[in-house]
Formats: sequence, C-alpha cells, structure tokens
Amino acid sequence: MLKYLKTKTFACIAGTLSVLAVCAMAIVSATAQTKEPIKVGYSMAMTGGLGPNGKSALLAQKIWEEDINAKGGLLGRPVKLIYYDDQSNPSTVPGIYTKLLEVDKVDIVIGGYATALLAPAMPIVMQKGKLFIGLLGLGVNTEFKYDKYFVMIPSGPDPKPSFTKGFLELAMQQNPKPTTVAIVAADQEFSRNASDGARTNAQKLGLKIVYDKTYPPGTTDYAPIVRAIAATNPDIVVICSYPPDSVGMVRAVNEIGFKPKMIGGAMVGPQNTAMKAQLGPLLNGFTNYDFWLPVAKMQFPGVADLIKKYQGRAAAEGVDPLGYYMAPQAYAQMQVLQQAIEGTKSLDDKKLADFIRTSTFKTVLGDVKFDKSGEWAQSRVLQVQFQNVKGNTVDQFKEMGTQVVVDPPAYASGKVVYPYEKAKTQ
Repeated sequence: MLKYLKTKTFACIAGTLSVLAVCAMAIVSATAQTKEPIKVGYSMAMTGGLGPNGKSALLAQKIWEEDINAKGGLLGRPVKLIYYDDQSNPSTVPGIYTKLLEVDKVDIVIGGYATALLAPAMPIVMQKGKLFIGLLGLGVNTEFKYDKYFVMIPSGPDPKPSFTKGFLELAMQQNPKPTTVAIVAADQEFSRNASDGARTNAQKLGLKIVYDKTYPPGTTDYAPIVRAIAATNPDIVVICSYPPDSVGMVRAVNEIGFKPKMIGGAMVGPQNTAMKAQLGPLLNGFTNYDFWLPVAKMQFPGVADLIKKYQGRAAAEGVDPLGYYMAPQAYAQMQVLQQAIEGTKSLDDKKLADFIRTSTFKTVLGDVKFDKSGEWAQSRVLQVQFQNVKGNTVDQFKEMGTQVVVDPPAYASGKVVYPYEKAKTQ
C-alpha cells in the first residue's frame, strides 16, 4: 500500500512539474511576443530566373522564424523577417538594402540568393558597417575583402575553383583520360567566377583548353553555341550557367547529339526539382555540382525534420516540392545568425562578426566553420551525376538512384558512369 502511495505521489509530482514546465515555456514565449521584435532584413529572388530557388529558400527561412519564436525568440524578443523581391535583377538590390536600413530600421541584414544579387548589396552594408551573412554567392568577397561578410555556400577558402575542381579531377581519373576541355559561361557574375576557376583547374591538371567563351545573359538559342563547342571536339565540357541557360544548354546538347566524355560542372538550375522533372531523361549523364542530397552520409542532425516540415508545406506555398537544394542552406544561414546572437547576447555587428569568425556552428548542414574571408573553412561542393532518369515525374527524384553523388569520396553514394554517352543509354 505504501509503495502504491509513493508511486502515485511521484506520478502526481512528475505530472505537475511537466505542466509547470509547459506553462513556463508558454509564459516565456508570450513575454517575448509582447516585446519589440528583432527585425532581420534582406532581398530575395521571388520572381525572375532565380525565383524558383529563391522562394524555396524563403520557405525554409519562414520555418526557422516559426521555430525560433515558438522557443521564445532571441534575447527575449520575437524575430521578424522583412524581405522584398529583388526580381532576380541586380539593379534593384541597392535600393532594397537602403530601404531596409533607413526606412524599415532593421536590426540585422542578411544576404539573399545568388552571386549577382549579393555583390550589389556589399557597398551598402560596408558603408553602414553591418554584418552580412549571404546565402549562396561565389567569390563575392574576393575583391571586397569585407571583414563582416560570411556566406553559406560550401565553396571553401578558394571559392572560384571549387565548383569545377571535383568535376575535372574526377574526369582525370577515368580511362581513357581526357586531354582537352571546353569552357562556356554566361556573362554574369557567378558564371564568370566559376569559369575563372575552371580555367585555373584545367591548367593545373594539364588539360588543353580548346574553347573558352561567354554568351550574353539574354541568349535564347543555344544550338549555335553547342555546335561551336562540338566543332572543337573537346573530351570534356564545363558549363557555367544560370537556370534559363541551363535548360537551353541541356536541350541543345541532346537535340544536336553532342557526346563529349563528360559534361556539366557548374550549371545552376538542375538542382531544382521542377527543372529536373521538366528535363527528365535529357539530364542523364550530366555531372553537375550540388550542396546537399538525402544520401546516407549527409543525414546531419535536424535536417530530416526540416525537410519533412518543408515538404509538408511546399505544395501550398507553390515552391520546389523537395527542397533539397535551397532549404538546408537557408535554414543553416539562420542557425548561424541565431547562434551568434545567443553566443554574444548582442545585436552589435562587430561582436557578431568576431564571434562568427572564431566559432563552429551546429547546423542542419553539419558543423560549419568560416575562414578569415568569410568563406567556409573547408570546401564541400558535391558532384552529382544524373543516372536512370525515366520520364518526367517528380517522385523519381526522391530516390537517390537518379542523382548519384560521385564526388567527394567522403559523401559519395555511387560511381560515375563514363563516358557520358554510356550514361545516356543505360
């Protein structure tokens, strides 16, 4: 009987403590909501060529905002994201950041999506001495050398060569070993930076560059470009392109029947699920960069939960249904900001920047550490080959057999099929 009473008493106490804990959390959250919010401002591509990826990132950032506010916010205050559509147009960016800082009076600014849209924000944030954590941008700080800049792209301390380093090194491991390479790029910030890196990598590996040209961003017919490349008979082809161009390039390569030994490298767009489904089997054999896929070796703490939340809302939000490319990067961007604010107990830009530069962050992308230039301390750009894509359904891209991580070895989920033509006929 005494044992029974003790058990019941313990259960009652435990139940009471549990209720009190829930009440305490509710009180903390409610208290935070009554205070002036911490305003985080930025531009984001929601329309234009980069819109599909930008909107995917935005959903992940909204999920973070909800998650952090459910826990009581930051510094006892709720967090409010304030963002404007930059329309994938660099000329809109300076005005947006001026408005955020001078009219909206945001506490923190962060960077939106894409190299071409981070670069024009830099003079504004530098003039104001603001912390600036960019989402994805290649080599943006190479010229600026701003000490409060950080970026979530995993290109590492030598950013420009990183996008094609794995691609070209992988090609050189094949038999027969390639000897010539063609490099083609859009005349835009990201693509020029990536092609600069490809040129450096090719020269280091002793590859002869037989084609090296850019094309205007407004190009609509890619067949003449592909024919000109094919006329030089390169063993491998590096394409540095933005989403509309990537579609045009993939279609032209297939229509002309061009079959180099390897092709791809630095194409923005094929990471997006809608584009994958649109192009379908035309992608087979292309080997291209990516940052995260749900392969066994990349199941970092918290990422599965994020993807589940994201995919549960993607249809209603009208965004990429899978979210593999943008969601982890965007959520991790906010986690870095969160942990810096918590670590410094401050919104001071210099204190935050100093903390970020010397800390390691626990994120849905795993541990993230930055170097002195604001890039990731270690590169982790994946090369992924499309294999066995059949038809134009979205569901097949949930299965990793259609997107095989072939480099780096630490994250590989399979082997590259070489040459390209062989992957086309599997």
